[in-house]
Amino acid sequence: MSLLVVGALHLDVVLRAPHLPGLDETVTGSAVDYVFGGKGGNQAVAAARLGAKVEFAGRTGVDGFGAALRATLTESGVETRQLQDDPGPSGMSAAIVDAQGEYGAVIVSAANLNIDAARIHVPEGTALVLLQNEIPEEVNLTVARSARAAGARVWLNAGPARPLPPALTDALDLLIVNRVEAAAYSDLAVPKLETRGADGVMFEDTLAPGYAVDVISTHGAGDVFVGALAADVTRGVRIADAIPFAQAAAALHVSMPTEARAQLSRTAVTAFLQDHSSR
Repeated sequence: MSLLVVGALHLDVVLRAPHLPGLDETVTGSAVDYVFGGKGGNQAVAAARLGAKVEFAGRTGVDGFGAALRATLTESGVETRQLQDDPGPSGMSAAIVDAQGEYGAVIVSAANLNIDAARIHVPEGTALVLLQNEIPEEVNLTVARSARAAGARVWLNAGPARPLPPALTDALDLLIVNRVEAAAYSDLAVPKLETRGADGVMFEDTLAPGYAVDVISTHGAGDVFVGALAADVTRGVRIADAIPFAQAAAALHVSMPTEARAQLSRTAVTAFLQDHSSR
């Protein structure tokens, strides 16, 4: 079974600093990395690296950032025939990671705001369509309806939080949120999965505890969790049974140096699970 991810692509400029700057403060950093990003892109790449058959639909500029984004998708095994070209700039973000691995970021959506929903189709055999809130609401709604018509399940990773129209929530099978987003959507009658970082994952009134690891950076951890969860579910695993695998993938991600994260694989996650079977 295959996965279609529709979402944003950003090239993240990640700065290392001793702490996040306060108002009017300039902080001396120690390093800079250029990292593939965007919630949609991150989730597609994580799912592909963990064994899923993944297709990505989105939009990027015909600039250097766009070329780098497309190359990462392709190198990770993601099908990009539905990746649209935009005459303007690609999406990007600037993130600052502090000495404890926590971060803050600013996103410039650019080409991601121009996705043409009419050009996106749900391929035959797609089991799951994965959406996020970094792209326009009308794109999510159009794709969700198409997915429903094609018999595919629809998940929305509702970050960043924003009001959701009833027509969209009616088309969802699962809403994936963090603690802040969970509060914003507490009144919605949609099945929810809430991620709580190191404190674990809440699903169907059951808390799955997190794994204790030495954190290098939490940047992108939520996207790895979602991509890993989708990868396992498209293999026929129930959501509740796929959560430990997704948590293990995220735990590995946050404990790996940036340059090593491309080596995340199903084999590595399986070994991690075996080593932490007594958690």
